[in-house]
Amino acid sequence: MPKTVHVIGGGLAGVEAAYCLAQSDIPVMLWEMRPVSMTPAHKTDLLSELICSNSFKGADPVTAHGLLKKELSELRSLVLTAAHATRVPSGKALAVDRRAFAQRITAIITAHPRIEVIRKEVLSLNLDIPTIIATGPLTSETLAGNIAQITDRERLFFYDAISPIVDAESIDYSRAFFGSRWSGDDRDYLNCSLDRDAYTTLVQALLKADKVSPHPFEDIRFFEGCLPIEVIAARGHDSLRFGPMRPVGLINPHTGKRPYAVLQLRKEDLKGDAYNLVGFQTRLTYAEQQRVLRLIPALHAVRFLRFGSMHRNTFIESPQVLGKDLSLKGHRHIIFAGQITGVEGYMESAATGIMAAYSMLAVLKGKPFTPPLPESAIGALLHYITDEHISVFQPMNINFGIFPTPDVPKKMKRSVLLQREELAFTTWLASIDYL
Repeated sequence: MPKTVHVIGGGLAGVEAAYCLAQSDIPVMLWEMRPVSMTPAHKTDLLSELICSNSFKGADPVTAHGLLKKELSELRSLVLTAAHATRVPSGKALAVDRRAFAQRITAIITAHPRIEVIRKEVLSLNLDIPTIIATGPLTSETLAGNIAQITDRERLFFYDAISPIVDAESIDYSRAFFGSRWSGDDRDYLNCSLDRDAYTTLVQALLKADKVSPHPFEDIRFFEGCLPIEVIAARGHDSLRFGPMRPVGLINPHTGKRPYAVLQLRKEDLKGDAYNLVGFQTRLTYAEQQRVLRLIPALHAVRFLRFGSMHRNTFIESPQVLGKDLSLKGHRHIIFAGQITGVEGYMESAATGIMAAYSMLAVLKGKPFTPPLPESAIGALLHYITDEHISVFQPMNINFGIFPTPDVPKKMKRSVLLQREELAFTTWLASIDYL
């Protein structure tokens, strides 16, 4: 040491890996193809540009998402620190001003004395160079083909949909109200209520609306945690009311009653000039989005700042091609991180970026890398994506379902899970001697 490490991809996992290595005095060459080669979804050349939601989800420490953030905080996560610095009001969730967030990350990375940012598309992997691949769900066709050739497996695709963003000034506030679930005094969310007739009209319109057609060669498989609203609507008339439009915990101050259904809007920036339609990702055509979503009373004259869309997500069959240390089997110094490994979510991607950096540090010091036990949040994620016993591999967010289930009475499970997480992570952290 030091030996230069190449990190491919300037998303959340890539910047975490690069920053962690650089902070450990390892020179890094960070490759980002934008703006030389743009993806179908990105709009800027900023590192860590957020494509889907601006929310990093809940921060309550008794939830799986909260535990993951707690562990990332202990690991001095660059992404988490930047998220807190650019936070916008969002109740118990951690949401950010996405442009301010990306600008902050970009400034820190480009100013780091041990990180060289190279704006060029990587077309193939050099298996002789220590490399972390964090190219994300929008890996270029050429590089994805090269990775598929190296892993000797077919590429896997699924589709992710993006929610629309609307102009705050064009919302009819007389037909909406502020408040978070179970807290009418909280103004972090703007709630667009619908009565039974308006909801029925919306569902019928969604079912009949024109959708963007896939190319003949594309095999559409949606991630269950991010389904387009028209797909949810097709599962039953009340599916949306039990999903993103659930009215539970909300009281409309105009009527004093719980709405029949509700669409929540969340601020996209600190000024509140734009709102994101929470959970309303869609693959409707742009014209149909304008027509159908304006059937929601509060949005009858809304102006769209960004339409919903869908893009291809690429990920490898990690349980079969990666080791427990996230390295490509047979190539210890070729390590994968981020959504290309099959984790879903911003914080999840960041976590694998840090783990990839630690794994690479172990390589450079000639030591084995042992990930945290699966009783911890990060350990549970890594165990899931590298578990050879998984027969059908699908991208996964952090959730208690991937933690080992304690053999205790149901009422005790949550407290036991929390205790085991604390012990597992602190024990692992104390055992790492190459940070």
